[in-house]
Amino acid sequence: MFDRLNGEYIEGIFVSGEIQSQGIGKLLLNFVKDRRSKLSLNVYLKNTQAIHFYQREGFIIQCEGLDEATGEKDYVMIWQQK
Repeated sequence: MFDRLNGEYIEGIFVSGEIQSQGIGKLLLNFVKDRRSKLSLNVYLKNTQAIHFYQREGFIIQCEGLDEATGEKDYVMIWQQK
């Protein structure tokens, strides 16, 4: 498991495959949400599982872009505390 936060930008939350779907990603995300009023992240379009996870957690798609390092299309997603 690895997570990294850079200000309001989530650089990554990775949960090992054998322990996915056990609520660990949600716990990590909630921990960060308790400390920030706004968050953003990028997620690859082909990673539909992650997109659905972040949407369930209140993130919205702000725009579509391209990760220049990989050439993969991605979404910028944002969350704001209500």
